[in-house]
Amino acid sequence: MNIEEPVGAGLTRRWHVSDVLVDTKTAYQHLVIGKTAQGISLFCDDERQSTEFSQLVYHEALLVPALLLASTVDRVLVVGSSEGVVCQIAAEAGASVDHVDIDAEAVRLCAEHLPYGYSPAELARAERGEGPIRVRYVDGWEYVHACAEKYDVVLVDLPDEQDDTEAQHNRLYGKEFLAQCRSLLTPGGVVAYQGGCPTLWRNSTLVKCWRRFEEVFPTPVYFGSPEHEWAFFFGTDVEAPLETMVKRLETLRYRPASVDALTLRGATVPPISLRR
Repeated sequence: MNIEEPVGAGLTRRWHVSDVLVDTKTAYQHLVIGKTAQGISLFCDDERQSTEFSQLVYHEALLVPALLLASTVDRVLVVGSSEGVVCQIAAEAGASVDHVDIDAEAVRLCAEHLPYGYSPAELARAERGEGPIRVRYVDGWEYVHACAEKYDVVLVDLPDEQDDTEAQHNRLYGKEFLAQCRSLLTPGGVVAYQGGCPTLWRNSTLVKCWRRFEEVFPTPVYFGSPEHEWAFFFGTDVEAPLETMVKRLETLRYRPASVDALTLRGATVPPISLRR
């Protein structure tokens, strides 16, 4: 099987999937899991979501800066992120995690077939609410708007926002939802988002998402993964975010494999397209 992944106007990237493990349409998306040159990989609606080779770099870039910016890391809310890797990292950092995802079939297939993230047994325990992670299959929009609980970190990890389409997850990128996520924070809390791709031929949604962070948060923080093609945004009120992250890295219970002090210093300068 070959998957043609759109990466920009008039541009596609072809993935050769040598061994297809899953090829199905869930209630919300076309999901493929199979073996590629980057190991077992997850595709949703023909877009690569994660691969065995690079998933840890991606998930650490998405969560570790938030763990370092938050004044406490006791409770974490994760919206999306079907693989469950960020939930496991947050739990290892000492947090109790609520993981909400609209697509139960996708989460269960990831647990069954991906060599990273939840195992089937771990997911079954989380579905029962046993242990530090609790999984609920609900609409993230509805959960956030109805939620009366408070969190130290609210993390939103979804497929990229889509221009000129009616993708159901687009509403979770809007300013209203972002502000609602902020309203769930404890004092000193952080909202973390998969922001998009900073390359000039694919950065339109990245720019829109960053502008929303600038409107909603007094201190938006950028983290562009130097070993991935993706960038991540963090909403906080910390006055000196870089210095805070570097200092707290020394005592973080979770020891990241792909983020050190030099990475933090080099990856937190937004590209000029966002600074203009």
